[in-house]
Amino acid sequence: QVQLVESGGGLVQPGGSLRLSCAASGFTLDYYAIGWFRQAPGKEREGVSCISSSDGSTYYADSVKGRFTISRDNAKNTVYLQMNSLKPEDTAVYYCATDGAPGCGSYPRPPYEYDYWGQGTQVTVSS
Repeated sequence: QVQLVESGGGLVQPGGSLRLSCAASGFTLDYYAIGWFRQAPGKEREGVSCISSSDGSTYYADSVKGRFTISRDNAKNTVYLQMNSLKPEDTAVYYCATDGAPGCGSYPRPPYEYDYWGQGTQVTVSS
């Protein structure tokens, strides 16, 4: 059974950092691209970042470029999202997802194109 589990969320002050983890089970993450999404209250789910499996290419939404870094540790079957210089507008539930493809495709792609999702982890940026 394909399963993704996010962790690492929490409450952080503006300017702070968090590292989110997306642990995979039931499949080998090596062969699949993984995307991070977020959804703030009253807003649509939006893509944040993606990392491919084929060549390790990374992609970022304009709103997080230069502040967030996506990476993968295939030995641990885990993808990470390092978030620095956090802003209140980064507050959201963060999800990881995959569509079973090795690449991120024409990034950004809409959430409905992804088949497997984690349960999400809450990130709150507030003083």
